[in-house]
Amino acid sequence: MLSTEADFFEACRRGDLDKVKQFYDQDNSLLNIEDVKGFTPLIIAVYNNQPTVVDFLLEKGARVEMNDQSGNTALMGVCFRGYKELVPKLLAAGVDVDQRNNQGATALTFAATFGHLEIAQTLLEKGADINARDVRGKSPLDHAVMQENWPMVDLIEKYIK
Repeated sequence: MLSTEADFFEACRRGDLDKVKQFYDQDNSLLNIEDVKGFTPLIIAVYNNQPTVVDFLLEKGARVEMNDQSGNTALMGVCFRGYKELVPKLLAAGVDVDQRNNQGATALTFAATFGHLEIAQTLLEKGADINARDVRGKSPLDHAVMQENWPMVDLIEKYIK
């Protein structure tokens, strides 16, 4: 990876919006580059809870469906980390709430597994598939039960038809 690319990723990680803009203005092809782990600038900004950088990258057209080597997307990162203020930004950018990673998990699977009730509610309101099963055959409800997260179980059960 070129030092410019590494520096761009570092600016996204730190939330240095001025540097991010400067790099983008010099080379807008940096917007959707991938590092050695498949992380994109958007995924890095999301994982590090950098909302102003996320806003900028989305405004410039960062691809929300891109994933890392494990198949995880920016939305999955938000659901794993619990950064609920980033969810509406990604949804507004057109993210697929039911995109799956290499293990078959969806964003709702992550929200259910890690107990992020408000995020799960938002995903369910946007039509997230409660029946999506991962490679082990487990649904988001199954993950909530395994975590003994009864409020999450109650929430998901409200969406069972």
